[in-house]
Amino acid sequence: MSRNTLFVAGLALLLAIGALVLQFALPSGGDASSSEFAALRNDVAALRQQGAVRVAYANTEAAFAVFTDAVTDMRQRASEKASALVRLQQDFVQSTISREDYEVELMGLKSEFLDAQFAVQIAMIDTMIASEGFSDIRGELTALKEEAQPVIDEMKNLLSTARIGVIDSTEFNGRYTQLEGAYQQLDQLLVSAATVKVVKAAEEVALDRGFDLVLNKKNVLVYSNPATIIDITDLVKAKLATYL
Repeated sequence: MSRNTLFVAGLALLLAIGALVLQFALPSGGDASSSEFAALRNDVAALRQQGAVRVAYANTEAAFAVFTDAVTDMRQRASEKASALVRLQQDFVQSTISREDYEVELMGLKSEFLDAQFAVQIAMIDTMIASEGFSDIRGELTALKEEAQPVIDEMKNLLSTARIGVIDSTEFNGRYTQLEGAYQQLDQLLVSAATVKVVKAAEEVALDRGFDLVLNKKNVLVYSNPATIIDITDLVKAKLATYL
């Protein structure tokens, strides 16, 4: 399996995502000049003096739950495998399982856990492809899924090989590391795609409710006066739900 298996489709998706980000981050004419930025800052300052600026914030991490909740069943399977790994390690520490049996069982459970994580990602891609809210990047998502298929096939192959115990730990670890890297790459791409939609949902809520500024609670907000700074997290989540 090539380390660049997902590179082409991933690059296409990132370019599409980048184009969407520009819609929300920059004026339609391109980069904002220093004079345009200064004018915007002065306008905001003037509005603040008039008490006319309406500010809201959103917990974007909580908003992401809309996407993970869409594949709850798949996530449950991954969670069960993670728990099984913890129990196996406890058994080994307590000497209730031999080292040889532990290593064989460990390879099998690690394979099942990573396979379950891949299943979550594929389910998420399928959900996005089928959703009208992701129609603007549907082609890139479809291509990404096709590019990921050889990785999924290799994952299934490693899983079956580990389970019948015909692979040594050195070979297993090498193949597992490659697959884990592919998983992380795919996960980053999906998070990027979801992030664009969180930004879009926040923008739509702000426009609908007349807010001038929306902050990200996790990375920006330290304190807010609930009487003047409004939490729109639930509104953003509701808007995101309409995308799926």
